[in-house]
Amino acid sequence: MKIIFVSLGCDKNLVDTEMMLGMLQEKGYTFTDDEAEADVAVVNTCCFIGDAKEESINTLLELAQLKEDGNLKALIAAGCLAQRYRDEIQTEIPQVDAIVGTTAIEEIVATVEEALKGKGGQHCRDINEAPTTGKKRIVTTGGHFAYLKIAEGCDKHCTYCIIPKVRGSFRSVPMENLVAEAKVLAEGGVKEFILVAQETTLYGVDLYGKKSLPKLLHELAQISGICWIRILYCYPEEITDELIEAIATEPKVCHYLDIPIQHASDAVLKRMGRRTSQDDLRDVIAKLRNRIPDICLRTTLISGFPGETQEDFEELYNFADEMEFDRLGVFAYSQEEDTPAANMPEQIAEEIKEARRDELMELQQEIAFEKAEDMIGRVLVAMIEGKVADEDVYVARTYRDAPNVDGYLFVNTTASLVTGDFVKVMVTDANEYDLIGEIYHE
Repeated sequence: MKIIFVSLGCDKNLVDTEMMLGMLQEKGYTFTDDEAEADVAVVNTCCFIGDAKEESINTLLELAQLKEDGNLKALIAAGCLAQRYRDEIQTEIPQVDAIVGTTAIEEIVATVEEALKGKGGQHCRDINEAPTTGKKRIVTTGGHFAYLKIAEGCDKHCTYCIIPKVRGSFRSVPMENLVAEAKVLAEGGVKEFILVAQETTLYGVDLYGKKSLPKLLHELAQISGICWIRILYCYPEEITDELIEAIATEPKVCHYLDIPIQHASDAVLKRMGRRTSQDDLRDVIAKLRNRIPDICLRTTLISGFPGETQEDFEELYNFADEMEFDRLGVFAYSQEEDTPAANMPEQIAEEIKEARRDELMELQQEIAFEKAEDMIGRVLVAMIEGKVADEDVYVARTYRDAPNVDGYLFVNTTASLVTGDFVKVMVTDANEYDLIGEIYHE
């Protein structure tokens, strides 16, 4: 039996996909990327914003057609959209045989077996169950880096976000489980861990009574073979001096931090249910840059949140201009049902949201291009990601680049390198968001 697996949405969802792949492989299933060869299709869905919902639904509809045509024997929907709209999916897309909720991924093997026998149904548990751990994973990222999901769910309840309703409350994965999982990944060739959760900064509060991310970083850094540890999804109000010190002093922890701030107008931040002010944001950014001068800061913003005035937007624009984040992404606000923000007055017209998003991205483009130019002449350690076909050029990432969201460093060399190698590179040029360099010989 061959299975085609489609993983949509965030890297946290990808970890669930990799665990489901591992469980299925242990039971003898094989995998294919070719829809025509597949007996079973599993779609790990996303419903974070409107575009993600649309992509998930369209993927299910495409595979449903394949089932109608007689190629597929079973179609299974998993993940956030499946958890949230399980009844609607099975009514509107009757070709979907079974649903696997966000905390029921351990039931994927049984679900596939039942679906093949024509016994579908819903496999959905309490969304506040303990996170799934200790499962063999098939790493789908190329083998040299892997995401390590350190917690599940969220307690913040930002007014625009549906995640607590589909992923539950914040639950940390026990540290011993994470270290054991990380050791297995490292033995399999992984050299970079990317720590993810809905919020990484609160790791351990529920299990150990205090923020334990610094301790986890030190534990992971002891693992042989690991060269880089990167942290994503840090809420600014939860960044402690101890965490900053751990990043500054632990050699394996990248001087890179992803801090989704969402806005800089105090009025908008309050309506979003965020727990920071612009002054708080200034303080934490200054503290990080003072203690770790070469830190690379990434953030995300939302444009056109309900009630965002032109003055609010200009305040955000000026803040982004002044802070000069190294990496920045902007989402036009998406009105999600069952969230408080969806029912707020003064919803912003789509064209205004998008125009404000585009204005912010144009500003960031200028900042990013200047920062790339400033890197010329620097020597950076880079991880090889692959080779450009028919050219003596390798694609690499530096500590400043998270996979799939940041830029690349293109390395001109006739040397023979393989994915996962670390090399020192002198930056010789910049091309928009990307850098160009050559092997540095001391």
